Amino acid sequence: ASGFGYYGNRSRCFTFWQEFRKCYAMADRPEQCTLQMDDYFECLHHTKEKARAKAIKDQELKLNEEKKKQDELSRKLTDSANKSNVTRL
Repeated sequence: ASGFGYYGNRSRCFTFWQEFRKCYAMADRPEQCTLQMDDYFECLHHTKEKARAKAIKDQELKLNEEKKKQDELSRKLTDSANKSNVTRL
């Protein structure tokens, strides 16, 4: 939290660190600064962002799996209808 990035400029999370530090200095209880602390840690570690990306990916995989099952069922129904001698209208 020195405030310096790799190339001498500000680090990407320095603004969040300043907000957290300012809140912590002015707060009566440390619990009052949980939002600022959460923002700072999210900037550092991206845990919420990674969790959202994982949830989206999991949902996408689930939908693709359901689509495969539906396509397979549809194909089976089409194949069985084609094999039968029933005339279609």
